[in-house]
Amino acid sequence: MAIVCFGSINMDLVVRTPHRPQAGETISGHTFFEAPGGKGANQAVAAAKLGANTAMVGRVGNDTFGAALLHQLQSAGVNTEKVTITPDTPSGIALITVEDSGQNSIIVVAGANGLVGVEDLAKLEQALIPAKVLLLQLEVPLDSVVKAARIAHQQGVTIILDPAPVPAVALPPELYTLASLLTPNETEAAALVGFPLTDSAAIIEAGKILKQRGPQEVIIKLGGQGVYWTDGPNSAFYPAFPAIPVDTVGAGDAFNAGLAVALDEEKSLREAIDWGLATGAIAVSRAGAQAAMPTRDEVLNLLGQA
Repeated sequence: MAIVCFGSINMDLVVRTPHRPQAGETISGHTFFEAPGGKGANQAVAAAKLGANTAMVGRVGNDTFGAALLHQLQSAGVNTEKVTITPDTPSGIALITVEDSGQNSIIVVAGANGLVGVEDLAKLEQALIPAKVLLLQLEVPLDSVVKAARIAHQQGVTIILDPAPVPAVALPPELYTLASLLTPNETEAAALVGFPLTDSAAIIEAGKILKQRGPQEVIIKLGGQGVYWTDGPNSAFYPAFPAIPVDTVGAGDAFNAGLAVALDEEKSLREAIDWGLATGAIAVSRAGAQAAMPTRDEVLNLLGQA
């Protein structure tokens, strides 16, 4: 089978600092680097490194960042035949501040990602023919994400929707109902339901509300606390694997990729959650996004299956 990622491809411009600046504050950073990113590309690279047959559908600009981004995807083993090089348009970028604690703040400028549309949806339809799982995020136009989900649903493909970043407008009700798995993190879930997830009761209530909106199952990613899963009648908290966080950029993408790869291999959802948790735990222990994604052997070793 195969996994298709429909989404963003960015160049991350990363600064590491003792702490993130407050409004009006100027601080000194101690490290700067460029690294390929974008939630769509991160998930594609992670899935490919875990051994899945993975294709990317999206856009880069006709610039030096675009060439570097394509090279990185290809080097990781991602099929980029359905990635469009967009003339007269810059590639997407993300400006990322990472605290020494590992926490981060991100500003995304869409660039070519903002032009993902009809032509890309036609390419997606072709890419999905051999696919079992579609990974979606919200760093490309929301209307295109909804249409992508429709196409995948019509073809019987499992749809894993990462509702990030949460848009200023409400998510279309149809998008909830098309999702096989809705996978917000704690902050995103809070934004979607309108209240903070301050304790287990709030997390459970958020899961209940999100499930009622239509996805088959909901997984709320809780960082170092693991995840909360519900399919409506059933629910459970699953703990994270121990990890010392170095950089949390891409942690959620790593989880979704691990989840997708396990489902593509027809493992149970419980096994797939463990794959996601293991992939995320390894990723957060390293700097960067795509560079931090683990190999299949590393994940199997953490799972005790090597």
